[in-house]
Amino acid sequence: MFRGPFLGGISLNEKKIELLAPAGDMERLEMALAYGADAVYLAGTTFGMRSFAGNFSPEELKTAVELCHGKGVRVHVTCNTMPRNEEAARLPEWLEYLDSLGVDAVILADMGVFSLAGKYAPHVERHISTQASVVNYQCARAWYDLGAKRVILARELSLDEIREIRAKTPKELELEAFAHGAMCVSYSGRCLLSNYMTGRDSNRGACAQPCRYQYALMEEKRPGEYFPIFEENGETYILNSRDMCMIDHVGELMEAGLNSLKLEGRAKSAYYAAIVTGAYRHAIDAAMAGEPLDPVWRDEVEHISHRHYSTGFYYGQPGQFTEDSRYIRDWQIVAKVLSCDGEGNALLTLNNKFSTGDTLELVGPDVRPVSFQVGELRDEEGNVLEQVRKPQMRFTLKLPQAAPPLSLLRRQVDLTP
Repeated sequence: MFRGPFLGGISLNEKKIELLAPAGDMERLEMALAYGADAVYLAGTTFGMRSFAGNFSPEELKTAVELCHGKGVRVHVTCNTMPRNEEAARLPEWLEYLDSLGVDAVILADMGVFSLAGKYAPHVERHISTQASVVNYQCARAWYDLGAKRVILARELSLDEIREIRAKTPKELELEAFAHGAMCVSYSGRCLLSNYMTGRDSNRGACAQPCRYQYALMEEKRPGEYFPIFEENGETYILNSRDMCMIDHVGELMEAGLNSLKLEGRAKSAYYAAIVTGAYRHAIDAAMAGEPLDPVWRDEVEHISHRHYSTGFYYGQPGQFTEDSRYIRDWQIVAKVLSCDGEGNALLTLNNKFSTGDTLELVGPDVRPVSFQVGELRDEEGNVLEQVRKPQMRFTLKLPQAAPPLSLLRRQVDLTP
């Protein structure tokens, strides 16, 4: 259990821990920055494990690095696929480009990529991806001896195992672990179901997540006749994993000796990037101050799309949720604040339609959620509107209080499929 604001005799408020947020594209990057990330991880258009995220072109990546560094935020670039021969031949040029941009770290799992990064990106830290499945202190030490600055621990470790790894590795070796997000039914990224069933390679960032499918049994001589496969209580999603949520245990993660808490979600929405980053920003700040987390920020992780939560493997087996594989979606973003004066008069851009009289909620960077009823809506020309309908249209609305840019308006609505 978390024992208060001390870590091995060192006050937690003296121990800096990094909040590492996902950035699938420029919009999600801007949200992560606005809502409190210390560092972001992202990818170019190749060599990253989330091929269906928006990702960054070389020109966009240059802009991203400049934007982040201007705010004192680190940039970690994923190069953690298992490249084939033709891809390996293109890596030196890509790594040299990352080095020239001043990228802070590359995340990698392949020994060949690790070696190339040391040669072609000598000014960039090398972080060992969770794809490498580091689960013991000997492996962590070996990577450090080869030149790694950080290892991203496998999701399958308990807190006690992490404490032992921390105690038995050089203090200069940084340890990073996931605190929130989706989990793999296999050791992360090692499953071949997707390859076999769909031709989409999990080790090349294209997993189709067949573990989320509903399965039945068909006998060879009775084609087309399906027999359900049951877990307990008639539940049929036999491979379906829960999502991880450790927001109630951030102090314990810090106490275990981690240097960085990672939030999964490069393929998720800008709304997700904002809300989950903001929630964990408050959780870390509260833990460092030795204070309990304000329940309003704890509740924020219930406002994003997620599967049923667990604490991962930190306290033992997480168990599976086998009734269905649906995401819980109870809230929808409807608009984003572009600017706002001290009286709450705001210019916004639209995501989803709403009308005068609707009940919405305002939330933003350090803005506690506040519910309000929509008053007068006007377009940019000042014309009064009963409803805003056109995606990305700009309009004005008086908010219940002043709010910084990138604050969000949302409404409660059941979008669970």
